[in-house]
Amino acid sequence: MHDQNIKGEKRMVIQEKKRSGRVSSFVLDTLHVIVGILIVILAVLAFLNPDENRILFPAIFLLAALLNFANGYDRFHNNRGKKKKRFAGAALMTAGVGLFLLCVVSALTIWWG
Repeated sequence: MHDQNIKGEKRMVIQEKKRSGRVSSFVLDTLHVIVGILIVILAVLAFLNPDENRILFPAIFLLAALLNFANGYDRFHNNRGKKKKRFAGAALMTAGVGLFLLCVVSALTIWWG
């Protein structure tokens, strides 16, 4: 009787992990769609009239940084024990930090350049 209770508890923990993984995947997919649409819209506006819309370039870099950092965090967090995938997640987060720095530099050159 006690062994069945332990097996039931393990099954519930596994089901919770699968459910939270699906929620995480849904949130990440939703983020991809929303940020992707925003990046495309901002990029079209920025390239149609770059002189008037140059402030959009830092926003594009910021959205790209957000997307890379979210992807990297998800890959790093969900792949415990898998060194190559965790390394890829760390690389994506590093790229996100680099894009954020590019956003800051771009904004500074626009405002004070």
